[in-house]
Amino acid sequence: MERYYQPEIECASREQIRAWQNERLIPTVKRVYENVPYYRRLMEEKNVTPADIRTIDDLHKLPFLTKEDLRKAYPYGLLAVPLRDCVRIQSTSGTTGRRVVAFYTQHDIDLWDECCARAIVAAGGSNEDVVHVCYGYGLFTGGPGLNGGSHKVGSLTLPMSSGNTDRQIQFMCDLGSTILCCTPSYAAYLAEEIIERGLRDQIKLKAGIFGAEAWSEEMRQDIQNKLGIKAYDIYGLTEISGPGVSFECSDQHGMHINEDNFIPEIIDPDTGEVLPEGSVGELVFTCITKDAFPLLRYRTRDICVLNYEQCPCGRTHVRMSKPMGRSDDMLIIKGVNVFPSQIETVLLNKGYPANYQIIVSRENNSDKLEVLVEMTPEMFSDELSTVSQREKELVAEYHRYFDIMRNGWCFLRGDDTHDYIRKEISEAYDKLTDRDIQDGALYLMLGADCFSNNDLIRQNRYWNRRSN
Repeated sequence: MERYYQPEIECASREQIRAWQNERLIPTVKRVYENVPYYRRLMEEKNVTPADIRTIDDLHKLPFLTKEDLRKAYPYGLLAVPLRDCVRIQSTSGTTGRRVVAFYTQHDIDLWDECCARAIVAAGGSNEDVVHVCYGYGLFTGGPGLNGGSHKVGSLTLPMSSGNTDRQIQFMCDLGSTILCCTPSYAAYLAEEIIERGLRDQIKLKAGIFGAEAWSEEMRQDIQNKLGIKAYDIYGLTEISGPGVSFECSDQHGMHINEDNFIPEIIDPDTGEVLPEGSVGELVFTCITKDAFPLLRYRTRDICVLNYEQCPCGRTHVRMSKPMGRSDDMLIIKGVNVFPSQIETVLLNKGYPANYQIIVSRENNSDKLEVLVEMTPEMFSDELSTVSQREKELVAEYHRYFDIMRNGWCFLRGDDTHDYIRKEISEAYDKLTDRDIQDGALYLMLGADCFSNNDLIRQNRYWNRRSN
């Protein structure tokens, strides 16, 4: 049975959600215009005033904000309340130049904690659980966010922070941790260590809430199998509020965006045009409940699709797909859009660890993509020919995968690229030769609403010929 932290909000009607958004957007725009000179200047450049924003249908009139704007306005240039009203800052990590900082009032923190609490309850959490938080604390939002959410739920919270794996596993065993919160890469590492130490039977984990970095469906399955848990995705940005902007439910076909706090849009990353429902594009957020740092039309650079269909879990808030990549790190190799997550998928399918380096260059006016792959100890051989054969097999797999992606890219209207590849093509995939793919074996007619092997047989002349 599905459980909710705030059922009256999480299961509200679409009409009610829209009413909340209209009600909260208008005063937010007015307050930002009056109190944030930086943003008022952007609005004036676009000839927009608060009077022009009457409903969320007018949202497209507002200018975008980018991370570069946040750096230019550092540190206080986008602050919408007096500094004395702020009780905390958080900051991004790993940036060059000026850092990005976000400010919080106590009200902002309370709302953030509630969003994270919704995610924990959606993952099966309650006041009877032990939530093991080994996201980093300090300026990073991961630890504070899930820590606050766990407190709201009433769970016993272990504020472990990151690192010190020996202590993590000891507390996990001694205190009976049931929900693990960390990055997926650290979860994978913990799983390996637990198995290697023969402690799998002493672990009581039932669920994991993983985010803060890209991870594939294949990586999810690997973690679930090794730890015996159900792994849930969570999404957030420091600039917006940290983890809890969206989260997975038990259905796990996209992450529910907390639309009572954030209005999502999908835009064309090149033109800025708002795209129709169901389109793949760049995700944009507008904050409508934040006091200190209410960003309007903030470009996340994450590429995804929004799904407004009714979710089996009962939640009515729109679902976003797992980001398929970023508009600012997408690679175009010989006319094909390539995201690092796709390369990771191939590596994991072939048994390699997700540790790799991508090098893109041009030789004789032609794109060249080089992938440096880390081998596991079990893969090493004294014979150079064995290693060479592994390289050939992996290169062939890359060619096959990206040929399929190129022929099927038009379908990407569902929740997840990886679901598309794994579920719909898996049965036919191994039977296809390079010639089959070149002949159009996986061609899908534009405009199709569904994609299955049966549809391929009906729609594609190649498959018709094969079936005859």
